Amino acid sequence: MKGDKQRYLNWLAFAEEDLNSAKILLKGKIYNQVCFHAQQTAEKSLKAFLKSKGISLPKTHNLLELIQICKRKSTTFGQLEENCEYLSRFYLPTRYPDAMVGSLPEGLPNREDATRAVNKADTRA
Repeated sequence: MKGDKQRYLNWLAFAEEDLNSAKILLKGKIYNQVCFHAQQTAEKSLKAFLKSKGISLPKTHNLLELIQICKRKSTTFGQLEENCEYLSRFYLPTRYPDAMVGSLPEGLPNREDATRAVNKADTRA
């Protein structure tokens, strides 16, 4: 059991690193990477919760799939669905240059997108 707790704490630690990275990148005006790290913050946080409940992690980066699984264990995750919907849009187009065309109709994320992504990833605020 102790090992299981450490595993989900590791997921949380990585999520925290992604959030800190997003905030640093926001100051550096590297907006596409801010959005990617914000998405990763949410993904790793959700996977940490699933780990804490002994649930095998699905091989997905889709936050909406993950939040549905989390909601089966706790209805409080319903309030995070809008955040996950917003952040999910950034995984591919901010990570892979050849996925950008048509992925985000408005183009690469700008400062407003990046600021909103950080706010949606940091649910402690």
